[in-house]
Amino acid sequence: MKKTVSFRLPYLLETLLVSLLCSFASAQQASPILVNDAAMSNESNGENWLAFGRTYSEQRFSPLTQINQSNVSALRLDWYIDLPNNRSLVSTPLVVDGVMYFVSSMNIVRAVDATSGEEKWNYDPQVAQHAARRMRAGWDNSRGIGIWEDKVFVATWDGRLIGIDRNDGSELWSVQTIDPELAMYITGAPKVFKGKVLIGNGGTENGPNRGYVTAYEADTGEQAWRFYIVPGNPADGFEDEAMEMAAETWTGEWWRHGGGGNAWHGFTYDVELDQLYIGTGNGSPWNHKIRSPGGGDNLFLCSVVALDPDTGEYLWHYQTTPGESWDYNSNMDIVLADLNIEGRQVKALMHAPKNGFFYIIDRENGELISAEKYTEVSWASHIDMTTSKPVEIAGQRYENGTAIVYPTPVGGHSWHAMSYNPNNGLVYIPTIHWAATWNDEGYDFSGFQAEQWKIHFGVDFALTGNSTRPDGVEGSLQAWDPIRQQQVWEVPADGVWNAGTLATASNLLFQGRADGHLIAYNGDSGEQLWDENLGLGISAPPITYSVNGRQYIAILVGWGGSLAALGGQVMADYGWAYGDHTRRLYTFSLDGAASMPASAPQRIPTPLASSDFIVNTDLATQGATVFAESCVFCHGFEAVSSGMAPDLRASSVILSATAFEQVVRGGALAPNGMPPFTDFSDAQFDSIRHYIRQQAEAGLAAAR
Repeated sequence: MKKTVSFRLPYLLETLLVSLLCSFASAQQASPILVNDAAMSNESNGENWLAFGRTYSEQRFSPLTQINQSNVSALRLDWYIDLPNNRSLVSTPLVVDGVMYFVSSMNIVRAVDATSGEEKWNYDPQVAQHAARRMRAGWDNSRGIGIWEDKVFVATWDGRLIGIDRNDGSELWSVQTIDPELAMYITGAPKVFKGKVLIGNGGTENGPNRGYVTAYEADTGEQAWRFYIVPGNPADGFEDEAMEMAAETWTGEWWRHGGGGNAWHGFTYDVELDQLYIGTGNGSPWNHKIRSPGGGDNLFLCSVVALDPDTGEYLWHYQTTPGESWDYNSNMDIVLADLNIEGRQVKALMHAPKNGFFYIIDRENGELISAEKYTEVSWASHIDMTTSKPVEIAGQRYENGTAIVYPTPVGGHSWHAMSYNPNNGLVYIPTIHWAATWNDEGYDFSGFQAEQWKIHFGVDFALTGNSTRPDGVEGSLQAWDPIRQQQVWEVPADGVWNAGTLATASNLLFQGRADGHLIAYNGDSGEQLWDENLGLGISAPPITYSVNGRQYIAILVGWGGSLAALGGQVMADYGWAYGDHTRRLYTFSLDGAASMPASAPQRIPTPLASSDFIVNTDLATQGATVFAESCVFCHGFEAVSSGMAPDLRASSVILSATAFEQVVRGGALAPNGMPPFTDFSDAQFDSIRHYIRQQAEAGLAAAR
């Protein structure tokens, strides 16, 4: 009897303890969370994923440890959702109390059960019907949504910011954030803080536009404040002292060119210091000689700007690329952490913008702590710590004709999210190793004037598709030590357009790649621990969350972003041909038992042969200009599609003037994201057909 009791008592206590813990966990899970400043600054709550970077720090780090290095190899598909009729999926889903919210093509927002994928509601902002013409600028993708209390916020391609009831998906309010007459758009996620919703915009390349960010009241949509990133015409007066100060760094009639600076990504709220950080964009046009002919730093282009979150008032700034001329915007992540640097605890801001330097900035005052190259850089030798400015290399502003410059306009690091693990102190960066050629010979600087809805860079450039490294590696995933400012490890990747990262407290690192693989690594060493082929190029970063004690890894899969549109043959060679591959939301767990769905095989479009269409070379030459001004953003350089839009060289629609008319000027495919070009003249319309067919024949000849 004693033996029985001595055996059973621990067993019963253990069972009771497990039962109590499970009940407690369930109760904790069931208790609704109020999504507010306190919740979004709570680093310890791993059950939910409340913001783009999970919390206000934007670290994309999760404290969850159920999935760890010893068992990650057992990760299996738990559930998935097919997302037909979708294209570019680049966003970060949010999870609150067992419900997942995410945005898909045409800015449709969905709420699903985070344990099964069962849809609860969806909200369609009717982008094509609302403003089809505006789809000429930007892309059909969104990096995410925002949540505050009982509301979800989505920003649409056509420039609206919309508040949605989180419980049923009904629209609560909608505001137009950009002038409908300007070629501007939104691809970024709203940033929510202190009962306000911040949104920026894009459009630097689509016309003479002036960037700004605007904060709206979360409850009503009423505008709270607006901060312009570059100064306007001095004759109209300046909005504030910051713009007056910035104007001193511009020359000529910069306002005719808009100036640019559009902030489409890279917003971070610092709840501890009560400061808002804005990563700002590049110049409009790109060529510094045109927009500011007498030189100048051109504030606040390519900067981190700190603002008062209540008023939008300027606090401080640090400019990463003064007087930039290479599309080196600073719209990349702004990650917050407290770092011990040379024995001093620094409230640091970490930033790896396009220009190739990794910056540590004291976020209390904007002072530069350190800056080192995280990839190959040809335009500057180093950052002078006395002036805090880059030391440029002669010839890299293409002042002597053609120049080979790196990083490229794609960046050394693009918008694909980096993550930070505070446990091992490493930052994980999707890194690019590419060069570009630049030349502005033949441009009339004095007579240049960009037009709305037309793409003008003010310089000719081309991505070489060549690696900047002796080993030929074009893209990599690297672990970076921000304190020592040096690489700890690196994993070469397939190609350059690889997705953002996720770090966890179990020292795991997850990343999706352009080749379709979702991979888990040892965060300390880079050793690969798990790999799943998802059958389509991945452009979105993964997240992790927990419901009822089960940890999940979730990711949207839909090849997208700028290189999926503009990347040309290099990106087309992945085989993610437009329309072939079903877009999906995948979710994995250790208990997953679902079968992986079948995926279409990779396919590289073959240009369509035609003996009936005779190319007129003069018309094709004219068409090349029209195509470059209006079509290249989606259909690719030289009409080679990288997968986000149809490859027009392979389309039979081009062969029929009537069918082409219905699509291009009639808007027949507007629901799919193809805007109508009603203002195309007959000559322009005809010339585009001849240019596309010329490119088709060139492609066929090259394949022989």
